[in-house]
Amino acid sequence: MSGAALGLEIVLVFFLALFLLHRYGDFKKQHRLVIIATLLAWYLCFLIVFILPLDVSTTIYNRCKLAVNSSPAESNGSYVTLAPSKQKCFKPWSYIPDGIMPIFWRVVYWTSQFLTWILLPFMQSYARSGGFSITGKIKTALIENAIYYGTYLLIFGAFLIYVAVNPNFNLQWNQLQTIGIAAANTWGLFLLVLLLGYGLVEIPRSHWNGAKRGYLLMKTYFKAAKLMTEKADAEENLEDIMEEVRKVSESIKYNHPLRKCVDTILKKCPTEYQERMGRNMDDYEDFDERQNSYPSEKSLAKLHKQVIYSVQRHRRTQVQWQILLEQAFYLEDVAKNESSATRQFVHTFHSQEPENKIIQYFYTPTVEWYWECLLRPWFYRVLAVVLATFSVIVVWSECTFFSTKPVLSLFAVFIQLAEKTYNYIYIEMACFLTIFFLSICVYSTVFRIRVFNYYYLASHHQTDAYSLLFSGMLFCRLTPPLCLNFLGLTHMDATISHKNTQPTAYTSIMGSMRVLSFIADGFYIYYPMLVVILCIATYFSLGTRCLNLLGFQQFMGDSEMTSDLIDEGKELIRREKRKRQRQEEGENRRREWKERYGNRDDSTRSRAVHTDQKESSFSETNPNRSLSKYTRSNGRTERDRIELLQDAEPLDFNADSVNDDPLESDSGR
Repeated sequence: MSGAALGLEIVLVFFLALFLLHRYGDFKKQHRLVIIATLLAWYLCFLIVFILPLDVSTTIYNRCKLAVNSSPAESNGSYVTLAPSKQKCFKPWSYIPDGIMPIFWRVVYWTSQFLTWILLPFMQSYARSGGFSITGKIKTALIENAIYYGTYLLIFGAFLIYVAVNPNFNLQWNQLQTIGIAAANTWGLFLLVLLLGYGLVEIPRSHWNGAKRGYLLMKTYFKAAKLMTEKADAEENLEDIMEEVRKVSESIKYNHPLRKCVDTILKKCPTEYQERMGRNMDDYEDFDERQNSYPSEKSLAKLHKQVIYSVQRHRRTQVQWQILLEQAFYLEDVAKNESSATRQFVHTFHSQEPENKIIQYFYTPTVEWYWECLLRPWFYRVLAVVLATFSVIVVWSECTFFSTKPVLSLFAVFIQLAEKTYNYIYIEMACFLTIFFLSICVYSTVFRIRVFNYYYLASHHQTDAYSLLFSGMLFCRLTPPLCLNFLGLTHMDATISHKNTQPTAYTSIMGSMRVLSFIADGFYIYYPMLVVILCIATYFSLGTRCLNLLGFQQFMGDSEMTSDLIDEGKELIRREKRKRQRQEEGENRRREWKERYGNRDDSTRSRAVHTDQKESSFSETNPNRSLSKYTRSNGRTERDRIELLQDAEPLDFNADSVNDDPLESDSGR
């Protein structure tokens, strides 16, 4: 099993990252480089989280070997004997041979840092650029990132000057490397605590509120009202941009040098707008002899950028509106079926997507009723209590992990108890659950936050390239300090435990943080305590209330604006529900019409074909051409009558377009 666990997790984590990227990104429409860069960033970050417990168990086994194979006289203070067992240390099932983990962590860490600080910011600017050539996009990206990279150099220079001025340090390459790692981890830890404080409270609360059907339904109505406003704004913005494109397309003819740029812009427009605007390819105009003012290539690049953004936003709001409608209809069905005496779940509308036959066989209407109306609320409540317990343990450990005598961090207590018995399965499970919960609190906040319309991770393949790359940057910057914080909570980091023991392979590549003592002994220890204040602020929704006061509508039960938006969203959902019901009624009537008269038309058609065959055979043997002509005319009349019967469809009298006076309607005429 040596190294098998490492290889297995490498493969599983890759498919996990690929699955999440497929849910949020669009493999067909987005550039391959964007997909590959984002996938690599997500994959490396998830890989660090999943492999770190194996590093911890391997380190504990190595400590055990050193404690058993060495005596206090032989150690000379190099390693502290950790209560060696009389028996031989058992090798863990997931043991990784020596020399593999340092190389693995070095490759993973520096690759992720190269992505987050150099490649992904450049690709962000490249993806948002409206240039029409690769050279133009690269030039724009370099100009936009000049200030970005300059800030990094300034920060690194400040740390460098601090170390150079201090006479206790001699500048060496390892120390410079440690300064760079410390600067990156400090930036990441600053953001990590903010996101962690929000996730520790919001995740248990969201699962607890998930058991409240009325709460979820009211919040869905609120989202519907806000999304309708955003949807209308996106449609209006798209109309304005398309009007500018139409004017540019009409002014720049096909023989103009910039016509290729216009054609590139037109390809990014929706199909209906392309057909409406047209190309005007037949209208030749000698642009050199006219004194009209034509837009420059720079203005066309700006228009190209606006077209890409407006089309993506319009498509995203359309998809989100349909998803929100399905969610609202589902919650209304749950509220309606809770009082059902038959205990069978009845849907108002049939699913538009074909369901799996295996799921239909096991997930019957009766099973669905018991799960949705009885079991699911209790499951969410129990899960919320478990998550809240984990959150309390994390907050307590964040405030006390610096204490080594006595050990107050609960995670450190759990790991040390398992270390005494060398129960590697328990050690790995405890480490995995701890770091997995911390990662969920941080990463879920990254997926939830929205910075206006510039950064927004939307599911169902609706996330733009800029947001995907930005999420990859955040993951790569948050994961290393997250892992260091986890090792500090479990006292596996020698900087926290103050023990001269063998460090983990992960902390060994970070170098000794003693080069910057004010960060190692100050910021890394006391700044995480700020999570308590952030959790209190999140619990009382202080951020939501501040945004609401600034004019950004947030869901608050005691707000009059929230009540108005709930009523508006409820009316919108009711209107869409009536519209879909009319559509389904019309489709049902058409289906009944075909089922009722389809067999009759088929029998009539078969009789007509049989008659034609008999008449054609008779016409070949009978020289009487007048009779043959008469018979063929009867066949044509019969076929015409059959075609009229086939084309006839019932009228939908519930449609909104029905007019009482047929003379006032063109369709009536």
